[in-house]
Amino acid sequence: MNEYLKEFPRELEDEAIYIIREAAAQFERPAILFSGGKDSITLVRLAQKAFYPGKIPFPLVHIDTGHNFEETILYRDWLVENVGADLIIGSVQDDINAGRVTEEQGKFASRNALQTVTLLRIIEEHKFDACLGGARRDEEKARAKERIFSVRNDFGQWDSKNQRPELFDFLNGRIQPGENVRVFPISNWTELDVWNYIREEELPLPSIYFAHERAVLERDGVLWPYADFVYKDSKEKLIPRQVRFRTVGDMSCTAALPSSASTIEEIIEEIIAATVSERGTRLDDKRSEAAMEQRKTNGYF
Repeated sequence: MNEYLKEFPRELEDEAIYIIREAAAQFERPAILFSGGKDSITLVRLAQKAFYPGKIPFPLVHIDTGHNFEETILYRDWLVENVGADLIIGSVQDDINAGRVTEEQGKFASRNALQTVTLLRIIEEHKFDACLGGARRDEEKARAKERIFSVRNDFGQWDSKNQRPELFDFLNGRIQPGENVRVFPISNWTELDVWNYIREEELPLPSIYFAHERAVLERDGVLWPYADFVYKDSKEKLIPRQVRFRTVGDMSCTAALPSSASTIEEIIEEIIAATVSERGTRLDDKRSEAAMEQRKTNGYF
């Protein structure tokens, strides 16, 4: 057996379940941020285990850009019904229609950054004081600065230079009126940890994670999935390619990878050999060196 296909370290699961239970104990109105991606799917399974045999005691929140992969939305609806969870959907389109955000235009237009306004609106409307997310410290350098209990001010903003110490697994959930906390139970996991957990737990995933034939646009060396809302130059042509997606995001900023990996074992092998980071396929992260940190400062996941 490949050394990366080893037994999942269950101490990581124990830590994540402890964090989820602490969030439930310390906060009045927690919620799980659910994107339909592998990390949030893992988080849902961990929450199931944390409160078994009861149901997950707080809702799943999906910020819907309106530009999602159809496969992700179908999976989201299936999962919610399967686990018996409550679902709250925040629509970016609603915020566009209300004039709270402005739709981007042009070749690299995306709704991904617009999610921040929708997320903060949903937090305010439902009075959530803690939002659990599937972010990991190995994803991106801004993520690495996060604490497990990461405090946001009353404007939803994050200050990377003003982080609470977390010593000996002491999780401090004390907040001032108006503040809220983002909670990251799988902070200490790696991408391979997530995939090995999915393999051992036999978790179903959206089909876009596995190799499939798809019409894509090849632009600037990047394979773009196509839909009627994705920018297409009149000279550009759609080409069929065998691809998969390493991460799930707004369809207009998530690049495809050429791949023949049709099983989790093959995906793990592919990740091991990869020379590009997981978020290297998220084109919105490439707008600047500090793109992710700026979005997080403004209130992003």
